[in-house]
Amino acid sequence: MTTTAFLFPGQGSQRTGMGLELAQQWPYLVDKYYEPADSVLGIPLSKLCWEGPTNALKEMPITQPAVLLTSVAALDVLTMHNIAPHAVAGHSLGEFTALVAVGVLDWADALRLVRVRGELMARVCSEVPGKMAAVVGLELPAIEDLCGRAAAETGETVEVANENAPAQIVVSGETSAVDRLLALVRSAGADRIVTLEIGGPAHCSLMGGIQAEFASALAEVEFRNPVVPVYSGTTGTPVTSGAHARECLLGQLTGRVRWTAVMSRMAADGFDRFVEVGPGKVLGGLCRRTVPEAAVHRTNDVMQLKAAVNACLTP
Repeated sequence: MTTTAFLFPGQGSQRTGMGLELAQQWPYLVDKYYEPADSVLGIPLSKLCWEGPTNALKEMPITQPAVLLTSVAALDVLTMHNIAPHAVAGHSLGEFTALVAVGVLDWADALRLVRVRGELMARVCSEVPGKMAAVVGLELPAIEDLCGRAAAETGETVEVANENAPAQIVVSGETSAVDRLLALVRSAGADRIVTLEIGGPAHCSLMGGIQAEFASALAEVEFRNPVVPVYSGTTGTPVTSGAHARECLLGQLTGRVRWTAVMSRMAADGFDRFVEVGPGKVLGGLCRRTVPEAAVHRTNDVMQLKAAVNACLTP
């Protein structure tokens, strides 16, 4: 029997026009999510999702609620078609949407939280020149060693931020240290290096200064226990309670995303069909690198979403 898990994307999956086709196909989404989201945040989030401008969508306080809103809308369409997951996981920001999917968070509360998260992270990025980059073709221990060397040589911070897939690692830190690290990984034989358009050094110790403020925001929101398993990228293992979920979200700020561990654990636990719920196609690609035998479906547009529905309705 096929066992289905939903995967929710994070920052970097945004694009101008995301969610528009779904809202046109299923207009109830506008009344149920898009107009309320605009009111909740006091910004024209719907217009920003559908029309941009692209530069605005790259700003963390916009990107994070925009991706969450688009994912929640796609999730609702799947639910309307009686498609429910046996487990969920979310990559970084996507973990907030995953918690919505399993009843831990109310979607409007999650929207407010990621808006605050984006504002706090943007503040760090404005104060600390930094960046992130993906390195393909080197194993984790080698990159960890080179991060230590680059940090020692520059006196600045560079750390592993994401374990996305085998031999696909993201690093994060201060600009000079990241640049030195990238020179080292080139010399070490990396297949590919991609500087990410994130806007700053996420998922590293440089975010430590905002943890207390975000903890206060998290404390104001109700966290319920999950109704189906949700695998946390902070630990690589299932969340056991609402309180545990809150701890994992706080730990995200300075901790790496253990996505390879999440996918490997889910596959070991018997999940063999994965639906990427929301914009983009990043997680589907990462899934195929870690669990190549799994079936992967996307919801990036109406055609893909309908195909995912049909696949999930097939025994």
